[in-house]
Amino acid sequence: MNKVIFFLFFFIQISFCQTTTPNDTLFVRLKDFSNQFEYDLRYATENNFLNAKVYDCAECYLRYKTVKKLIEANEKFLKLGYKIKLFDCYRPLDVQKKMWKIVPNPIYVADPSKGSIHNRGCAVDLTLVDLSGNELDMGTPFDHFGKEAAHLYENSSEVVKNNRKLLRETMESSSFRVFQSEWWHYNLATEPTDKISNFTWQCD
Repeated sequence: MNKVIFFLFFFIQISFCQTTTPNDTLFVRLKDFSNQFEYDLRYATENNFLNAKVYDCAECYLRYKTVKKLIEANEKFLKLGYKIKLFDCYRPLDVQKKMWKIVPNPIYVADPSKGSIHNRGCAVDLTLVDLSGNELDMGTPFDHFGKEAAHLYENSSEVVKNNRKLLRETMESSSFRVFQSEWWHYNLATEPTDKISNFTWQCD
């Protein structure tokens, strides 16, 4: 009888885990899976190049596959005494359209007619902070529209070059790809199922 109860309990646990693990393409909130990140979600404030608050509240949503890889990268940084600070995550298509009206330059803003990887939940804008919350020097602020923000910019200090190298190599080791003109922007590879989205999260 005890063996029957044990196997029944084991089967219920397995079934529960299988039904509660999100599909990789599902949009989820990062905070529901890790509390090891810092946040400065700029588009929920007026402190951004739009000079306008375009999100109703500050939340970081991404596709589940992106969340898994982001947590993996952050665990590597934590072992070195750093952690990821996020500036932007999933971005509704309507926000992309607003950005394009202000800066219609595909070097810095994705054309909304094609969509951004941010709109697909597979891109993040981020930097590194130490465990006291102090940002590492990356040479320019987030959303600096100039050549100084490019990964290959040669006139940065050695400190900046080393910080960008640490960020880049660690993110790439967790399957993220760089966007050459922006040191803060990283993409995860997308699939045909990663459609452009315009959903807006609920605010408490």
